[in-house]
Amino acid sequence: MPVHVWVKVPIGAILGDRMVNELQAVVEELGGKPVLGRALLTEADLQEAMREGFPQRVVAEIMQSAGITLSELAATLDLSARSLQRRRRAGRLARFESDRLYRLARIVALAKHYLGDDETATRWLKRANRALGGKVPIEMIDTEIGARAVENVLGRIAYGGVS
Repeated sequence: MPVHVWVKVPIGAILGDRMVNELQAVVEELGGKPVLGRALLTEADLQEAMREGFPQRVVAEIMQSAGITLSELAATLDLSARSLQRRRRAGRLARFESDRLYRLARIVALAKHYLGDDETATRWLKRANRALGGKVPIEMIDTEIGARAVENVLGRIAYGGVS
């Protein structure tokens, strides 16, 4: 007869591990330490970097990671392509631009994690989705509410729901 040993793990530890893994995945989508110029190990580190404004190199990194063009990125972030080009030359992005890039990186990281690979995730992000009312996921993340809707669908995919 097997003996079962129950180990009590505080729920905060499980959630904390998940949050750390998500944070690391998002930081990698943004280019990691080589692009960001420092290690971002905690949410506080990431928040500080966003407030200072991400380095302009993050723009090219997230475009490559998400498989999108500058005009697609501008539409996704609800910014003009010209504004993004100016920022790319200026050195640092504005706080609100960094926040929007973080949101995109978070969605891209989740899509890659839940869908299994970069190509599948990119394809999914760019195709109309019935669970989102026929809207294209990447076009919905211009607002936090839209981003949450996309995250919700990704969560249903991850846990066996129809999406």
